[in-house]
Amino acid sequence: MSNFSENPNTDNLVKVNLPQEEDVFIFPASFAQQRLWFIDQLVPGNSFYNVPTAIRLTGSLKVTALEQTLNEIIRRHEALRTAFGMMEGQLVQVIAPTFNTSLSVFDLRHLPTEEREVEAKRIVTAECDRCFDLSTGPLLRSMLLQLADTEHILLLNMHHIICDDWSIGVLIRELSAIYTAFAQNQLSYLPELPLQYADFAHWQREWLQGEMLANQLAYWRQQLNGISILNLPTDKPISAKQSYQGAREFLELPKHLADALETLAQQEGVTLFMTLLAALQTLLYRYTHQEDIAVGSPIANRNRSEIEGLIGFFVNSLVLRTNLSGNPTFREMLARVKQVTLGAYSHQDLPFEKLVEELHPERNLSRHPLFQVVFGFENAPMSALELPGLLPSFMNIDFTTTRFDLELHLWKCSEDFRSLWGGKWEYSEGIRGVVVYNTDLFDRATIVRMLGHFKTLLSGIVANPEQRIANLPLLSEAQLYKILVEWNNTQADYPQDKCIHELFEEKVEQYRDAIAVSFAGKQLTYGELNIRSNQLAHYLQNLGVASEVLVGICMERSVDAIVGLLAILKAGGAYVPLDPTYPCDRLNFMLEDAQVSILLTQENLVKYFDKFSKPVVDINKDWEIIERESKENPNSSVTSDNLAYVIYTSGSTGKPKGVAVTHKAVNRLVCNTNYVQIAPEDKIAQASNTSFDAATFEIWGALLNGAQLVGISKEIVLSPNELELQLRQKKH
Repeated sequence: MSNFSENPNTDNLVKVNLPQEEDVFIFPASFAQQRLWFIDQLVPGNSFYNVPTAIRLTGSLKVTALEQTLNEIIRRHEALRTAFGMMEGQLVQVIAPTFNTSLSVFDLRHLPTEEREVEAKRIVTAECDRCFDLSTGPLLRSMLLQLADTEHILLLNMHHIICDDWSIGVLIRELSAIYTAFAQNQLSYLPELPLQYADFAHWQREWLQGEMLANQLAYWRQQLNGISILNLPTDKPISAKQSYQGAREFLELPKHLADALETLAQQEGVTLFMTLLAALQTLLYRYTHQEDIAVGSPIANRNRSEIEGLIGFFVNSLVLRTNLSGNPTFREMLARVKQVTLGAYSHQDLPFEKLVEELHPERNLSRHPLFQVVFGFENAPMSALELPGLLPSFMNIDFTTTRFDLELHLWKCSEDFRSLWGGKWEYSEGIRGVVVYNTDLFDRATIVRMLGHFKTLLSGIVANPEQRIANLPLLSEAQLYKILVEWNNTQADYPQDKCIHELFEEKVEQYRDAIAVSFAGKQLTYGELNIRSNQLAHYLQNLGVASEVLVGICMERSVDAIVGLLAILKAGGAYVPLDPTYPCDRLNFMLEDAQVSILLTQENLVKYFDKFSKPVVDINKDWEIIERESKENPNSSVTSDNLAYVIYTSGSTGKPKGVAVTHKAVNRLVCNTNYVQIAPEDKIAQASNTSFDAATFEIWGALLNGAQLVGISKEIVLSPNELELQLRQKKH
């Protein structure tokens, strides 16, 4: 690798004279800058590559010195004076020789004290969401909010195309050093920078060609051949195009867990980053059941001392792809991750943008190429911000954008990082982190639960690294208790000693004049339904229906069908529902297989049962005789343990099979349930055929709770628009 100092900046920049503009320097953009320019053209007006930093300054602030400090930093770093444009079909950096910023000051002291913080947050959020114009700049904006005489908020907002996370550390160090000097009317002691970002961009293009490029590409082609898309389970469907809407959640690992992870890493000869990466990939493996897990990871890409002090977009993305096949132990998993990571580090100089260009992965506007999850372990030097006469502290910024499905960034709670991200932290030692997630894919509750699983997984790893990754714990003690105890605590106080028809008769006493059933303009009150079913029940008893006697019922959805079902139960029998749309052979098979003693049907359906040799009751033709029977509730010897009905399966795997269901089972389904509460004022739609088990809940869920059963015809059920309209109309 060549030394940057061999190519000083002043020799590489070309000074050009643009019409009606001051002299500027033109220099080729880096590969990374090309990608961000392309994204900006693809999604204009976006703010998801904004890099804001908000600092609360408590104490005596010298505003003039602060403005002078910012301008001195801009003078020192050409990246902060850079805009972008096209020249001869190529993206170039347009670097202004000088640029002075005016610190925008917003005085909020005229507002009531309690409103100042709210307004400050609104202004900060609005600025963070404001897009940059890459072609005109400036790509650094600054503002100062004054909340009180000794209370200010400094907001610095840059575009990612001119900076990265490491750059924030550089900015903070120089802000501290230069303000300290200027506030005391002294000159800055910082030495001039030997190089600028443009030197790096030039070197990168000169170096990355020929055999060097071929070797880098050969490694990555082999490493990423046949890479899989990570199919994380999401709460919402993946849209055809990303919206980049995001939110974040914080994570903390206590000191004892962080120490245990470091000890494990040392024992296995790996870094803490590798250990945490292996844990994350294990979590993704458990969530997706995929063995090919690729995660993107930012790398500072500042492996030369000459560029450590520069502000610029140096960071590169590495694709860390691990094979988790064979259900390895976590120790074995660590060895795999170590090999993958070291291989990636030794080939880190190939820009991610060049890799994508050469590999031509399938491009999809709904996802990032090559990886959808990002993991970073922050190690950029971040000195504590010290300003004379001031107590500075970093502030939380509510980010509302994201560039990936999921990002996890972790860092140690060292002095350097104690103020990073602001906020209130539970632990002063250990590891902290933040998850940035796509809100178009995930609900907050899902991310919170995922972070809980990650912490439990880490605890399980340090407790037993010999455990196979599929067997490592994910659930907390509370979650285990909920699943094993609470969710299995299904015992409910429901009527176990009464039959369906007896419970219905109790509702008749309570709601005699309320509408019980309504079908196609015909309706019956609870009292009327009870009388008609009693008359039919007495008639059926005269035909021999008693306990455990099976009665077939083949009727179209109607009030009469409900009368028939209830009558069979009141007579002491059990019904066998038969779908009139079934073929005759199937209907006759069910009658014979169930050994049905009596068939209850309608006049237009009798013709289908010519071969049935036992009594057939035509509820239409025979009603004149039936209505002569007693209107009183009949007596029977059935109990709640007797059969209520026998329903047949679809027969899709062979012959249809009858499933016998007792009165008690139906009572448990619909009475005093722990999953839905049905009130007398409710209306329940019967959208299912009587021979389908869902009808059990619809029919008896209504009639055993005093509600109204509303019949929906088959034709309407099969039309979503008509069904929606009918449900709205029948609601009132």
